[in-house]
Amino acid sequence: QVQLVESGGGLVQPGGSLRLSCAASGSTLDSYTIGWFRQAPGKEREGVSCISSSDGSTYYTDSVKGRFTISRDDAKNTVYLQMNSLKPEDTAVYYCAAGPRYYRCSGYKSPSRYGYWGQGTQVTVSS
Repeated sequence: QVQLVESGGGLVQPGGSLRLSCAASGSTLDSYTIGWFRQAPGKEREGVSCISSSDGSTYYTDSVKGRFTISRDDAKNTVYLQMNSLKPEDTAVYYCAAGPRYYRCSGYKSPSRYGYWGQGTQVTVSS
């Protein structure tokens, strides 16, 4: 069983950058497909990005393509989400989640694909 802890959120001005971290314990992240989700007040949880442990493939929802980058450091058992050119509409609580390795990010935007979740980290983009 894996435990996930997110960090790196905060308040940033539009156009700024943040790097979120998802640190795992209890198991190695290379055994899981890892997704990043976000949830803004009054909205449903949205799948943002995914990285496959099988082949390292990465996926992004259209609204963040070209601005966000997901990566994995197996030595640190951590997945990152580098967020650049942030916009006010990126404001949300960001969660990382772990699903079975064999998913390979298939259907990555569906929360039901993931069995383990972190507690979330708040990202606020505002001037």
